[in-house]
Amino acid sequence: MELIKSREGFAPFGEYQTWYRVTGDLACGRTPLVILHGGPGCTYDYVDAYKDVAAGGYPVIHYDQLGNGRSTHLPHKPAAFWTVKLFLEELDNLLEHLGIGDRYALLGQSWGGMLASEHAVRRPAGLRCLVIANSPADMRTWVQEANRLREALPKDVQDTLLRHEAVEDYTAADYIAATRVFYDRHVCRLQPWPDEVARTFAQVEADPTVYHAMTGPNEFHIIGTTKDWTIVDRLGQINVPSLLISGRYDEATPLVVKPYLDLIPGIRWALFENSSHMPHVEERVACMGTVVKFLDENL
Repeated sequence: MELIKSREGFAPFGEYQTWYRVTGDLACGRTPLVILHGGPGCTYDYVDAYKDVAAGGYPVIHYDQLGNGRSTHLPHKPAAFWTVKLFLEELDNLLEHLGIGDRYALLGQSWGGMLASEHAVRRPAGLRCLVIANSPADMRTWVQEANRLREALPKDVQDTLLRHEAVEDYTAADYIAATRVFYDRHVCRLQPWPDEVARTFAQVEADPTVYHAMTGPNEFHIIGTTKDWTIVDRLGQINVPSLLISGRYDEATPLVVKPYLDLIPGIRWALFENSSHMPHVEERVACMGTVVKFLDENL
């Protein structure tokens, strides 16, 4: 199999830098696919598998959002600095820097899908299609469903979580271990976690600035600035072909993703039966095939 070349660079974003990587050739004439990672506050590493889409002929662009990975870190910025608007502006800046603003596709995973949806409801002229992977449309529903999934955890695990949350102690070893029980069921079911997934979690732990500001201490205790976020009332404004991806055991449960299905005209749904929150690693070949087929049919 021919090796697909990649290149890396930095896009100046005001006084900051956004790191990006292009897999494939932007000059090939095919519509590029931009990958928006989750968090907020994760890194590109755990969604690295989406570079496989380049084998289908589409250039693939990964980037680390501001504050994370290889982009500029800003650990002293207050929570109020980290806004949806900031990350929308960063995305627009990257599209312009790469010269692809007139024709591109977006794939957002988890928080990345929230961000991609926020971008899409503005009906930008260059957006050709949209993939929303494992994303909430409303954070209150996400928390409601997370609490329901927590109730199925072993009682000692639930008790440990509640005991530490009551005193806002999120760094205790037994709290982190209890969190991992939830993650192993509903975030990534592969054991051990793939290296790229572990790398992202290690980087969040090393600099949790954005994650803590916008989400909270973990995936199910949402106390950050996105806790009241919703896009439900605007989803009908999306006017490009759209695909929804989720997993059977996903923390993004069917109820969590339902607004996308109900409100985006003509959207399709791919539910991966052996996956949780990361079908792109848990069922990598099938997931990539689904994305490439969708792009082939709509670009």
